[in-house]
Amino acid sequence: MASGKLIKLLVFELLEFAAFCIPTLVIMEQFATASQNTRKTPERTHYWLVVSCSIAYVALVTLLIWIPVKVLLFKKRHLYHKIKGWRPVMTMCAVLTTLPSFSFSIAVTEVQKNINGSAVLPDMLPDLPVSLVLTSLILVDIIEKLRIYPLRGRQKSNEDRHIQTTSLQQIKTVTDQAKQNEENGIPPQPAQRTKLSRPPGGTTQSPAPELEGPQEPTFEWGLLSAMSRQDVRAEVFLWSFLMWADTIEMVRVAGHPSVYKSGWVYPVYIFSFLSLLRIILTPQNPLLSCLGILLQDLPFIFIRLSLVIVLGTITPILGLCKNVLVTVSYVYFNYLTRFKVFSNFEMSF
Repeated sequence: MASGKLIKLLVFELLEFAAFCIPTLVIMEQFATASQNTRKTPERTHYWLVVSCSIAYVALVTLLIWIPVKVLLFKKRHLYHKIKGWRPVMTMCAVLTTLPSFSFSIAVTEVQKNINGSAVLPDMLPDLPVSLVLTSLILVDIIEKLRIYPLRGRQKSNEDRHIQTTSLQQIKTVTDQAKQNEENGIPPQPAQRTKLSRPPGGTTQSPAPELEGPQEPTFEWGLLSAMSRQDVRAEVFLWSFLMWADTIEMVRVAGHPSVYKSGWVYPVYIFSFLSLLRIILTPQNPLLSCLGILLQDLPFIFIRLSLVIVLGTITPILGLCKNVLVTVSYVYFNYLTRFKVFSNFEMSF
């Protein structure tokens, strides 16, 4: 009987391979159908030619790139551990699947416009092909993150580990203090919360003051305890979709008739794909925040602002506000606070 580890490996590999192949085949079939509809001849030779080319492309990149890389990563574990900061599987999916899919999504409308004019274009582009591409890419991202976690049993979250570590350190500190007091003959004193403050007019540097805020509740039993459970494996699914919500909304705007019937469809798809390139990086890469600003929020500010000025509010104003606030806050807190005029540490009360 196959072990759970082997079954997990096979399921993950099959899901990743399906997410790698299916989007390209679906988008190419859509392109073949659109190209066939522009021809007045009833024969479907051109349709099957495009479909055959898509199958040949998927088979070629699978045999020459996907399978060799997968076997190399599985057999040569020491090479896999030397890879730092980026993920080869996500690179293959972004370059070999997402890029061709976005390109042929644009070609679907261009073929129709160049042959019969924009009158034959539908009122709205179908959402299924583009949603399938993004869902497949996010699915591979989730699988790559879940590989390091077991699928059975309870997995403690990072917060649980932090609380446990902090509690052990506090117990150790209290124990050491009690032993020291017993040796010196001093009765134990209740622990007091200390606050660091800057002396008046002082210029010496001191540790950062303790940040105060509302106390977080803790539930140890009952219904609230069951509702407050957290598991990092479930949070992987949540944050993997939330991270790309802005890109998903931008790609959805490309399906608006005012966008795909004009030249605005090109910058929308181009910058949407560039924002997806962040998925190549590892989840804890220090460059992820900076590239999120440079590849997503900053370009989306100009695209959304231009779309609102030229075509009206076809893109949500909330998305534009999000891009502006995220960009400004990142620049301010990471760079402007280093200057003298913004360097004074202040605490709200």
